[in-house]
Amino acid sequence: MPRGATLLRLAAFGLLLAFLLSPTSFAPLFRPLTQYGAAPIYDQGNLLTLALAQIATVCCAAAASSVIAVGLGILVTRASGARFLPLSRTLVNVGQTFPPVAVLAIAVPLVGFGLKPTLIALFCYGLLPIFENTISGLRGCPRSVVEAASGMGMDTYQSLLQVELPLAMPLILEGIRLSLVINVGTAALGSTVGAKGLGEVIIAGLLSNNTAFILQGGLVTGLMAILLYDAMAALERRLLRSNQIE
Repeated sequence: MPRGATLLRLAAFGLLLAFLLSPTSFAPLFRPLTQYGAAPIYDQGNLLTLALAQIATVCCAAAASSVIAVGLGILVTRASGARFLPLSRTLVNVGQTFPPVAVLAIAVPLVGFGLKPTLIALFCYGLLPIFENTISGLRGCPRSVVEAASGMGMDTYQSLLQVELPLAMPLILEGIRLSLVINVGTAALGSTVGAKGLGEVIIAGLLSNNTAFILQGGLVTGLMAILLYDAMAALERRLLRSNQIE
């Protein structure tokens, strides 16, 4: 990443951290967006706590999505599991076919309000990019490398763990990155069913016609998505360099 872009990202991270730790310091910036003496800074909850809760929800859902999607990707790229590819694609496409709001509406009667329906919606929504990238990464492994591993005495399991997955890991991480970034914004919808997150700030702004609240929730969510995207991209580049060195 160019030096200027790195400095810009560090500045964005510093600004986000400063706002979450001391939001009242930014009150003069948001006061012109309010009317009739409304509060310029969201005061019905702690912004740092809400941001951390949203990130935790997204990461938990991404971890579950990654385990299932990568597992399915490995299964359908083996000769014994290739016949399950159409079924697997149908299953992981469910999250993209139904919008998150629809999944939330279906999940609430089953598991109640709060965190659980949000996790279900994010889990379903995050499967597809990880699944497809896992397949692309494993299928893209050079056949000569796999054959060389077999010639060295590795069995199928050892070749998968020590050769194929490390080579496919940059693409798999790219899928996880896409899933995470998409779900950072989507997680805000969880507040409509009682999950903790920055959606509370946006909803409060909409209900009270307070543009300052809406902007705060949107900006923090957007900055978190950008910074998370960059962190995962840096991890992918590091893994790619490691594979090239090896």
